[in-house]
Amino acid sequence: MYEYISGLVAELAPTYAVVDAGGVGYYINISLQTYAAIEGEKSARLYVHFIVREDAQQLYGFATKLERELFRNLISVSGVGGNTARMILSTYSTSELRNIIATENAVLLKNVKGLGLKTAQKIIVELSGKMLELGADKEAVVATAAGGASNEIFDETMAALVMLGFQKTASEKVVKALLKESPTISVEEAVRQALRRL
Repeated sequence: MYEYISGLVAELAPTYAVVDAGGVGYYINISLQTYAAIEGEKSARLYVHFIVREDAQQLYGFATKLERELFRNLISVSGVGGNTARMILSTYSTSELRNIIATENAVLLKNVKGLGLKTAQKIIVELSGKMLELGADKEAVVATAAGGASNEIFDETMAALVMLGFQKTASEKVVKALLKESPTISVEEAVRQALRRL
């Protein structure tokens, strides 16, 4: 139905963006990859996928068509919904994910929160052929801006993890450890590494 939504970035968090397109604010679910791509930008164009369910209508947005294509491939697998697909794309970059599927590394894929080994294996079985087709596409280079003050990075990372459904106390422990190891880590990388440790 929608190809993309382009406009001013009214609000931005690691899990969603509100894009003002001609006076209408669209609440769009995003991955960490997309967050990193539009962070600090005043306006953005997000390629969208619209999901209609009985109880909700949701927009998922992506900085690149390749990421959207991966998302669509993921949700085509039974048992993988929009939020699980977004979690996978937040944990691994598009190139990492393509490599995981191409090398049939189900053990690495099941590290994503809420993804069991059976579902990870199903994703690999159903998508391994499609990864070769996607491999020809050139990925947009996403520059991650090195974060500002440590406490700002801590707050944003914590907010993202809580929104993704992680417990606050467990998340705090992991995020504090990450910031101790590398104080200049970006929010995107902090959330990505935290997702692997939680």
